[in-house]
Amino acid sequence: MKAWQLVEHGRPGQFLWQELPDPQPGSDEVVVRVHACGLNHLDLWLEQGALPVSVSLPRVPGAEVSGVIESVGANVRDWHPGQRVAIQSNLFCGECEFCRAGEESTCLRGRLLGVDVDGGLAERVRVPARALVPLPERLSCRDAAALTLAASTAMHMLTHRITVQPGQWVLVMAAASGVGSAAIQIARELGARVITTGSTAAKRELGLRLGAELAVDPAEPDWPRTVRKHTGNRGVDVVVEHLGGPILEQVFQCLARNGTVVTCGATLGRQPTLALWPFFVKQHRLVGSYGRNRASLLRTLEWAAAGRLRPVVDSVFALSRALEGLDRLRNRRALGKILICPESPLADGG
Repeated sequence: MKAWQLVEHGRPGQFLWQELPDPQPGSDEVVVRVHACGLNHLDLWLEQGALPVSVSLPRVPGAEVSGVIESVGANVRDWHPGQRVAIQSNLFCGECEFCRAGEESTCLRGRLLGVDVDGGLAERVRVPARALVPLPERLSCRDAAALTLAASTAMHMLTHRITVQPGQWVLVMAAASGVGSAAIQIARELGARVITTGSTAAKRELGLRLGAELAVDPAEPDWPRTVRKHTGNRGVDVVVEHLGGPILEQVFQCLARNGTVVTCGATLGRQPTLALWPFFVKQHRLVGSYGRNRASLLRTLEWAAAGRLRPVVDSVFALSRALEGLDRLRNRRALGKILICPESPLADGG
């Protein structure tokens, strides 16, 4: 099979377009023919060697995968070739105390697809059968690959780690990101009023089209004051944050008393500072959220099939042009998800 392998870390990293042996399933595994793979900031961290884990190279990147089962292992009973599936990117053991409680995102032996094991920038991928979820009939593989990782992360944040209530104010950072574009829609579906951010006019316009009633530029020095003014100087009840660094410090200025910041990322820095006095005086909360549980992923795909959540796709590249997609993501030019589709040799990369 054809696949991209990262062979040396960097910005950009060194990738090789390889002919690799077709993967064979172990007894509890399946092989999925990849129909679509979404790109994520996780792929950039892998490329740069910026993850806080040791990664063995060469590695096939790609964590957000959908496709069709091609073969199954000897002990696999619930899946068969020809089924359309999505893959839960946080591969879980299914046996530890957290997995048994339905909290797969905190699995004690969790691994990441495309980081700890080879991922979806290939024609085929091998994964444990327990990592599969079925695709609803009305959901395409492309749409699933644009939702399976980032949108399910947003769903996990807003319906599991916290629960957004009707009428609340929700600030969603980075409208054009995978998490941000999904979080705007999810919060609106839950009855919230949404404010968002975007670093360009096009990104802010996207946020408004998705349902936000105000989109601000986070480069403006007083942008938190603009957010507070829009809420009658009250502040927002919830902030969906996935950037870290100085942004995490600023979002607390937007927060109402008893408000909550829920965060799932640190693309702008992992060591922010926190003004402790207003944090406890205003009874703020900071909630961490990592990945998704199986229930959050299933809910995400069900909402999409029912038309309650739509993928925001920036561009589609053929597998042979995947490095162009990574370059677009690396340079922050994307308005939504970038997809890599092995079955689409003439995919439009625009």
